[in-house]
Amino acid sequence: MAPTGEVRPGAKAAGGEGSGEANVELVGAQLAGRPRLMRLLVSEATRRARHALRTGPLGGWQFARLVPETLTSLPPPLHRGEPALAAEIYGGRFRLAGLLVETNGRSPFALDPPSRAFAAELHGFGWLRHLDETGDALASANARVLVSDWIRHVAPRQRPIAYETEVVARRLVAWLSYSDLLLHRADAGFRRRFLKSLAAQQRFLRQAAPEAPDGLPRLLARVALVAGAIGLQAGTPHIRLATRLLAEELDRQVFADGVHVSRNPATGIAILAELLPLARLLEAENQPMPKSLVNAIDRLLPMLRFFRHADGAVALFNGAGASDPQLMTRLLRHDETLGEPISHARQGGYQRLSAGGTVVIADTGAPPPPAFSGEAHAGTLAFEFSAGGRRFVVNCGAPDAADPRWRRLARSTAAHSTLTLADHSSSRFETTETIERLLGAPLIEGPDQVLASREDAGEGMRILAAHDGYAARFGLVHERMLFLSRRGDLIQGIDRLTGSARGVGAGGAALRFHLHPEISVSRVGEALLLSADGEVWSFQAEAAVTLEDGMFLADPAGPRRSLQLVISFDPRRRQDVAWTFQRRREACPTVDAMVRQSRAR
Repeated sequence: MAPTGEVRPGAKAAGGEGSGEANVELVGAQLAGRPRLMRLLVSEATRRARHALRTGPLGGWQFARLVPETLTSLPPPLHRGEPALAAEIYGGRFRLAGLLVETNGRSPFALDPPSRAFAAELHGFGWLRHLDETGDALASANARVLVSDWIRHVAPRQRPIAYETEVVARRLVAWLSYSDLLLHRADAGFRRRFLKSLAAQQRFLRQAAPEAPDGLPRLLARVALVAGAIGLQAGTPHIRLATRLLAEELDRQVFADGVHVSRNPATGIAILAELLPLARLLEAENQPMPKSLVNAIDRLLPMLRFFRHADGAVALFNGAGASDPQLMTRLLRHDETLGEPISHARQGGYQRLSAGGTVVIADTGAPPPPAFSGEAHAGTLAFEFSAGGRRFVVNCGAPDAADPRWRRLARSTAAHSTLTLADHSSSRFETTETIERLLGAPLIEGPDQVLASREDAGEGMRILAAHDGYAARFGLVHERMLFLSRRGDLIQGIDRLTGSARGVGAGGAALRFHLHPEISVSRVGEALLLSADGEVWSFQAEAAVTLEDGMFLADPAGPRRSLQLVISFDPRRRQDVAWTFQRRREACPTVDAMVRQSRAR
């Protein structure tokens, strides 16, 4: 996989992180002539200041007010635990965010976390589900010890990560969801400390939610406040206010077609996993169900099927990574439509072609707004396809949060099944270390125009799309045509570059088709045969095709080696390349064996 031109090491200010003056000078230099980045930085600084004011000593004096005497149990979360991981937790081993920490008898909250992502998961307490899955007295006692440790070591100090809005929201929901586990045979002292801490966190979240980072963190805060108002029996006025604010946030963040404003398919799954238990809770407590909540669920469920491949996995666009098949199954049980998903998510900017057991999903939308682009990818006009219960062409996908270098690579255009020019991405993200600490890595440049149309005819379905993400730098517009036959046995594509090329050398254009790691490849004459579990497709193109090493990043076990088909050409001499995937009708039982033999030589 070729590196992208804009991925570079973050510059460090002289004097290191402790040199505030040097950091300010460096930020100023990086912002020169970059108004979008400046606006984002000013907005983030303002948000942080308001957050500090609302949750600091002046705004947070009220966090330890009245404490409830009883709790209302929440429905069990849709995420299920694993007893094996419960045993590891009992032994002082915590597997979080792709990392393993052994506590050696110490409290996990007294240790320095190996990464920010690990700390966020640790303080979010979602791992209580593993202890709850075991459900015995030992698990209950272990859970109480860990919660007591947190209340003793963390709560009084309000450590930064532990009191980030999203982390507080996840912890509040987790403690309420597993309160039966935590309070089983609990003594009066623990019960009092637990309820007092819950009430304080609920009030903290009420203050912090309006200034939460935009997107999923703010939405999760609104979900947690509804759950907390009911669980802590705050009363009807508080419950109705919380549900109204949640409804407003859902209307703002979920498009009419069911795509989240971030354009990340995984975010829709995360929202559904929170909304469905919440809807059950509102119904069980005879609370009015906001129309916006019902509408959001009704929109999100069909989009789950829209992004789902033949093997049950979710398409890998804009931050989506490995999906939980059991969670997907539980979510889909709530979908009562059971019909074919829509073919075109117009607001979300995605297209789906489906016929004869073959599925093609393409990104034909503009990048998300900068405030929602922290996980967006530079994959405009990328596509994936699956057939016969297997994914064949994929994007590399988002890796686990453990290694930021992989995440940067995953966002590049070269990590997607689309066209790359001169090893540059079609969108650019801010990846310098100083600004990334302040803003994350938002999108700061990308296509201004992404045009798409669709044609359904007797012979099949066709998508026509174009983007100008390379126009400013290279003077070229990328156009792509994708066609799927009515029988689902033929995928045709044409990639074209229009305009006057500049600054692109020979071989400067590269078409990439990333293959899933389970796909075997062999060359037969001019064609490449791709096979998995008896499903065989041939690939041919008008130009020379090379087989190169790749990396699949969206595997639960970590990055896996894969292969990619690459067509390189000089856009000064050639404007378009046509290519074809075709299902092989004849049985090819020896293809996999041939590949294994060739690898063994």
